[in-house]
Amino acid sequence: MTEVVSENSEVTVLLVDDNPQNLKVLYETLKDKGYRLLIANEGQKALDLAHRHQPEVILLDIMMPDMDGYEVCKRLKAEPSTTDCAVVFLSALDDLQAKVKGFSLGGADYISKPFQSLEVIARVKTHARVIRLERELQARNRELQGDQARILNSISEGIYGLDENGVIEFANPAAAQIMGCPVDELIGRNFFETHFATCQEGQDGLPGHTTCSQGVAENRRNIRMLRMDGSGFPAQYRSTPKLDQGELHGAVVVFDDITAELQSEAALEEARALVQEQRDQLAHASRLTTMGEMAAGFAHEVNQPLTAITNYARVSKRMMAKEEPDLGLLGETLDKIEAQSHRASEIIRRIRRFMKKPATGKEVISVPTLLEDTRQFAEVDMRNNDGGIELSVPDNLPEVTADPIQVQQVALNLIRNALEATRSADVSIPVQVSAELLGSSCVRVQVRDHGIGLSDDAEDKLFLPFYTTKDEGMGIGLATCRSLIQAQGGDIGFERPEGGGACFYFTLPVAGSSGAPCAPEQSSGIEEG
Repeated sequence: MTEVVSENSEVTVLLVDDNPQNLKVLYETLKDKGYRLLIANEGQKALDLAHRHQPEVILLDIMMPDMDGYEVCKRLKAEPSTTDCAVVFLSALDDLQAKVKGFSLGGADYISKPFQSLEVIARVKTHARVIRLERELQARNRELQGDQARILNSISEGIYGLDENGVIEFANPAAAQIMGCPVDELIGRNFFETHFATCQEGQDGLPGHTTCSQGVAENRRNIRMLRMDGSGFPAQYRSTPKLDQGELHGAVVVFDDITAELQSEAALEEARALVQEQRDQLAHASRLTTMGEMAAGFAHEVNQPLTAITNYARVSKRMMAKEEPDLGLLGETLDKIEAQSHRASEIIRRIRRFMKKPATGKEVISVPTLLEDTRQFAEVDMRNNDGGIELSVPDNLPEVTADPIQVQQVALNLIRNALEATRSADVSIPVQVSAELLGSSCVRVQVRDHGIGLSDDAEDKLFLPFYTTKDEGMGIGLATCRSLIQAQGGDIGFERPEGGGACFYFTLPVAGSSGAPCAPEQSSGIEEG
């Protein structure tokens, strides 16, 4: 059972499962998404199709007769024509060992059965984009490698032979072409004086000088060389000493114009910056949404100290109108005005700090301080939901490295959700916010409520964009939270605690830790239904 069921020359997706019903579900999910779909119901057919078509993404069932998904993945990764395919394992297995084995064999991702259509679509789309970009980069790399081979075969890199003083004794045609003049005009010129504007300031430190004078090989990139007409270009060069029976006789310099390479690198860096900018914009939009929901409460919060200031000011005016005002009482009243102004200022300061777009990125932060600040920020929600918050953080908790604004955004979102869930269950138990050290390099923050919990069909979708259980929700809160925490190098998920309710958590790396200390140990806390 192998057939092409849709035509699209851009992205090919191979569906592999011995269960016809599963294949049908996958096909129906992806058939209108513009992919070229291939179907195989057993391992060998999957390998044959993969070798012929080199699909970008392979959705591969693990539990199959004759040849299981692990063996198929192993063979795919051993074959050069299919080693770059993104293998996404499909299985009802949900244990750590199964996932570790899949990833160790080269698997790119893991989707648990029963399938969730939105998850399948999102993961296929993501991996298809990644593989297409990787293949484009590989194609460009192969072109560059081919260019390099042709360069070596035809000696098309610029090559100079220099004496110990830097005088050009030999130049190949490629050097003449790069420098824009005949070879004869290059011979006899001083390499440093001809091609470097700073030579008049001294030759020490110029590319190739140490090689000519001391016999030390050099390899430098992105230096600026001058052509004969005075125009400049970025170059990469290698210089090796010319030795004759141990005696130094100058250097051989091989150089090339890398203008196009630098432009490609700049474009790639620009794309990376754009992705980060879009992530920050989404986070800021989510904060604006949160602030809109909390606006009425904060207006009331700020109005209280402003009203108090007005009343105290009136009292002060009446006292000052007396023939012999009580200066002591007047001073106390003015102190109260100052205290209320500080209170209003602190409320506004927290709002402005939460609303701003972070400019410094990650920094070393204190988890207790951040959580206490978040708890104060959630006081309006506590009153609106007739709830409370208990904060429990050990004194010796180490600092973490993260973006404080984005982490506070995640913590506030989870706390507000917990307060709403508690109110819906009509219980008075406060929301419990705590933090603990996991191992030596990861801090876990969790928000526990005793609310109504989560329905079975909702928990599989909680972290998907635009899914919400709220009547007026936009469904970007938890999806944004996951994106923000993953950007910090952490993990986010939830658990079903005994006694009901829900416990959401996220992890952050301890300051100074290396690697991926907060990578998920199993699934990210999301149970499959």
